[in-house]
Amino acid sequence: MSVPTPLRRPDAHAGVGPVAPRPPAPTLHHPPADYTYDGSFEGLLTVLFRVYERRSAPNSIQPEGAAQGGLFAQAVAIDTDETLATRTWDGLLRFMPDAARARLYHVFLSEDPERELLIFRYADMALRAGRDISENYADPTVRRMQRLAQQLFREKHRMEAFVRFEKAQDGLFHATIEPDFDVLPLIAGHFTRRYADQRWLIFDKKRRYGLYYDLRQTTIVEFETGRATPRPGEVAATVLDEREPLFKILWQAYFDHVNIPERKNIKLHQRQMPRRYWKYLSEKQPRERRFEPIKNKRGPEPPSL
Repeated sequence: MSVPTPLRRPDAHAGVGPVAPRPPAPTLHHPPADYTYDGSFEGLLTVLFRVYERRSAPNSIQPEGAAQGGLFAQAVAIDTDETLATRTWDGLLRFMPDAARARLYHVFLSEDPERELLIFRYADMALRAGRDISENYADPTVRRMQRLAQQLFREKHRMEAFVRFEKAQDGLFHATIEPDFDVLPLIAGHFTRRYADQRWLIFDKKRRYGLYYDLRQTTIVEFETGRATPRPGEVAATVLDEREPLFKILWQAYFDHVNIPERKNIKLHQRQMPRRYWKYLSEKQPRERRFEPIKNKRGPEPPSL
């Protein structure tokens, strides 16, 4: 997908003449095809390269396991080629800024059912325009891309705020999340910087993989898909640190004492902290101890005589 750099020709009056016209974008004149790939972002970039190589626009782009071919059409399986993927990724900067290119990756992480075709349409529009189209909100593809990116980053910020770690006996801090979007790649840097002095694991229950930090680097770890998982909390009590129940009680006590009953607003609370996250939040678990007001506050001074 790389676009050749503009050529310059000598000029009699100046050292450099006008920029030569940009070569036209490749025409996709062959019949559309159904493409399949391995489901990775590198695989999708390889598909984009092959589309222009074959001069055949995509009728659909689907992961191999979820592909649904037509009655007579034969899907074109594209093998991931990291060299071509890198070439495509670098070539995107020829007609869009880095922020717009990053949006393609963010839309991919959104797991929207039409994400592959959205990414192709956006890249193809930018290629044919020869310029940045990220602010062309009159176009439905651009608006859809922007909306998905906003939703993804909203979920990212929530995960950075709602992760609750539990300490295991071996010193590992474990947390389970179940976000709407695949945000683990986006929150890795935040938790690596914030918890650089302890080993931790953040497990995405929905996607069966996690982030593991070993005091040196953060890596992606995968889990067996058929293995049963514990109930909310996700760590068996037998492997938790003996002080973990106390930490949970202390967290709940802190949450209760900073709460102001007179200013309770359930609708606002659920909008900022949706109920689907509550099963992984310590402060939302059933109380093992009944809430009691703080008793160490001094009462009003008795009147002087």
